[in-house]
Amino acid sequence: MAGFFGLFDYSKPGPGVHKNGPKKKSFVVFFEIFFRKFWKLISVNLLFVLVSLPVLTVGLANAGLSYVTRNYAREKHAFIASDFFETIKKNWKQALPVGIINLLVSFILVFDLWFFYGSADGVFGYIMIALIMSITLIFTFMKYYLYFMMITFKLTLKQLYKNSIIFAFVGMGRNFFLFIILGLLYALGVMILFISFPIGIAVLIFMYIFLFPAFRMLLIQFTVFPLIKKHMIDPYYKEHPDEDMEAKRALNLLDEDDDDVEREFDDTVPTDDEPKNTTIPRQYTKEEMSRLRRLRNKAREQYEDDDDGTI
Repeated sequence: MAGFFGLFDYSKPGPGVHKNGPKKKSFVVFFEIFFRKFWKLISVNLLFVLVSLPVLTVGLANAGLSYVTRNYAREKHAFIASDFFETIKKNWKQALPVGIINLLVSFILVFDLWFFYGSADGVFGYIMIALIMSITLIFTFMKYYLYFMMITFKLTLKQLYKNSIIFAFVGMGRNFFLFIILGLLYALGVMILFISFPIGIAVLIFMYIFLFPAFRMLLIQFTVFPLIKKHMIDPYYKEHPDEDMEAKRALNLLDEDDDDVEREFDDTVPTDDEPKNTTIPRQYTKEEMSRLRRLRNKAREQYEDDDDGTI
């Protein structure tokens, strides 16, 4: 894959672009997707806010939001409500503890920063502040990958965090890009508060309820996918080139010549830890596959009336 540290580096043109035609810049593709899916992002954002209101369920909300925005980032169709809650149903045993673990670790890191910043005295205090800030940065990078892998691969909780740590270092360029962009948005929010606190609070609450979490997740999914593809998806298909084409279709990785056979839907990819004689593990039962096929057929019937023209 070209551009290991290239930002937003996609090798596949979007739908409607001839395979031999010029490729659009990745940031152009991202904003085309964002504006095309704008109202749908608002809808899924409202679901995210509703599910995450108890706070401890934020992991569940992130799992559902990740699936919908991952599909949008890959320019694939997603049913907002049904796919959101179906993803939560299938991943809640990991999403719930991941959300709680992330909240606890974040609280501990913030408390440590506050404690050492207020009591820093001498070299040791400043070393501790630098250490905690470094850990916080790496942990932030890890969270960019956690939910994408959770909803896409069949991994244990230990494997999720282990792979996330690896990607936090391997994808340092992309991670810093995301950190800077999101940091600038957070800084803009703080600046609005300083200009007018009442108006700033209203604006920030409005943006959080209607758009920001979905925009943030879409940006993350769009940015981290090439790295995950290079290190987890491509190695598998290099060894198993003719297996589980539906998993490729789910991530919009099939070439036009390969995408002409209808098969049952499958949405996960294994890692190197699994036996080589296995195929991509399936998350859906036969009954669920039948329901997904019906939903897919319904989506195709509605395709011509879709306001964004993507599937």
